[in-house]
Amino acid sequence: MTHIRISGTGSALPPRIVSNHDLEQRVNTSDAWIRERTGIEQRHVADEGIMTSDLATQAARAALDAAGIAASDVDLLIVATTTPDMVFPSTACIVQAKLGIGGCIAFDIQAVCTGFLYGLATAERFMRAGGVRHALVIGAETFTRLLDWNDRGTCVLFGDGAGAVVLSLADQPGLLSSHLHADGHHVGMLCVPGHVDGGRIQPSPFVHMDGQAVFKFAVRVLDEVCREALAANDCSIDAVDWLIPHQANTRILSSTARRLGIDEQRVVVTVPKHGNTSAASVPLALDTAVRDGRVQRGQLLLLTAVGGGFTWGSALLRF
Repeated sequence: MTHIRISGTGSALPPRIVSNHDLEQRVNTSDAWIRERTGIEQRHVADEGIMTSDLATQAARAALDAAGIAASDVDLLIVATTTPDMVFPSTACIVQAKLGIGGCIAFDIQAVCTGFLYGLATAERFMRAGGVRHALVIGAETFTRLLDWNDRGTCVLFGDGAGAVVLSLADQPGLLSSHLHADGHHVGMLCVPGHVDGGRIQPSPFVHMDGQAVFKFAVRVLDEVCREALAANDCSIDAVDWLIPHQANTRILSSTARRLGIDEQRVVVTVPKHGNTSAASVPLALDTAVRDGRVQRGQLLLLTAVGGGFTWGSALLRF
């Protein structure tokens, strides 16, 4: 049987940091209000001229270095993003050029905050079908460009960044299973309803969110899809070394951990420093925990995410 493992991880954050105190100068909010409701202290914001592909390329290079392979060894390149550089071509093709390679399969995936897990599962299926030895899967966003900075309910939540992994064929088990879902009946709960029409964006280019509805939905489906992954592998939550969830806010992370029965000390939490980076969230949190030494080779990781669409998913893997 073909085994697939993460051979390297990487991430990138734009240099500018916007603190809660900075936001107090722009919108009717406070550091205490933001921390109490979200756990967020700061977020990274891409300056003009920094594109999603720039962050994706930086994260990709770090992951390739960690894996010990050259960019030319990549057979498949997937970028999960809600904020592509342009309508077309894909950000993946732009990243491909910035890495100095060509010829391999390259395309984008759009599943908002679940995008990285969709990319991971898609890459796995390509690899099991044959013809792909190394796949580069990236989640990258400049999500703050979708924000109305006068809307305190959304502008405090999000940040920009990128995370990447290299998947490689291996002799030992790595990615054990992935589980993906979507339900388009909930489009209105979380969306950016704009589309390009005659050179203008209609009706709105900004994030719209029903916060309470999103919270209830997210906590329920994250619990369900994590249990789905555990059941598929006849695994107990006690066997999981680290839960690495989408970094939406600390209330959702705490509620998910409580429902699953996992100690919060075994949950990777980066949202206080990064905010919600959408498709970049899970791989950014993974790379952070790898590089600070929490995540070690051989450990069992449970990844999970939920995002607009609505989409949600999980993956269980041996790192």
